[in-house]
Amino acid sequence: MATLPNQLPALALPGGTLVDTTCDGPWHEPLLWYADAPARPGDWARLRATGRPLGLLPVLIDTGRRDEGPQEWELSPADTTYPGAHDAEEVLAEAWDAYASDELEEADRWPGLAPAPSVSTPENPDELAAEIADMLTATVRAALVPARRSADIPAAIGWSGPLNHENDVARLCAVLRSWEDRFDIRVVALGFDTLTVSVGRPPTTAAEARALAAEHFAFCPDTIEAVPPNGLDLYAEKHLLGQETWSFWWD
Repeated sequence: MATLPNQLPALALPGGTLVDTTCDGPWHEPLLWYADAPARPGDWARLRATGRPLGLLPVLIDTGRRDEGPQEWELSPADTTYPGAHDAEEVLAEAWDAYASDELEEADRWPGLAPAPSVSTPENPDELAAEIADMLTATVRAALVPARRSADIPAAIGWSGPLNHENDVARLCAVLRSWEDRFDIRVVALGFDTLTVSVGRPPTTAAEARALAAEHFAFCPDTIEAVPPNGLDLYAEKHLLGQETWSFWWD
């Protein structure tokens, strides 16, 4: 895979931390930079304008109530493959087969990928991501990551948030790439085990949302487990239909 030179060491950035700490010791180059101070409105958009020409993309780092940054996240870039080496539907189908029959009463065979929404919205997905970023809480810090695509940000840092569900986060990034293509998502925020994306083209019909709910379950079963029986239908109606943010949490 051809990669761009990592510009983080040479970039003049405001007060913050260059992170090269992994679960196996120091990495050979910084994995990300994140700010010392809580994010302010406009930070995500400013960092995108600064970083994108240099092969760097913005994300908000949620340090949580304990103010624990990525140094404590057990990042594992050495165990992370390339997102482009994986097929999104194969990843989701494998997860569906592994989890759905045990967790969902209405589970059947893998239904296949949801279609892209039939009605597209005119909003620019990067502008929407900036708006969503500005609405997040004071526990987040602005960050820059060397990545070509927003969907690749978790893999670029070797994020281990979904470790109990998937050992190689690049496989989930393949799904994020597919969602980037079909739903104009952008990775807006990462926590220790949480992920928030903006959605520039959300489903606009109940059928589209229900089809997508199956993908969300395969991507993060804990997301659906938190809702009552008939979880996919309820989840689709409440969390997907017309919604411009999706949030995930892995136990």
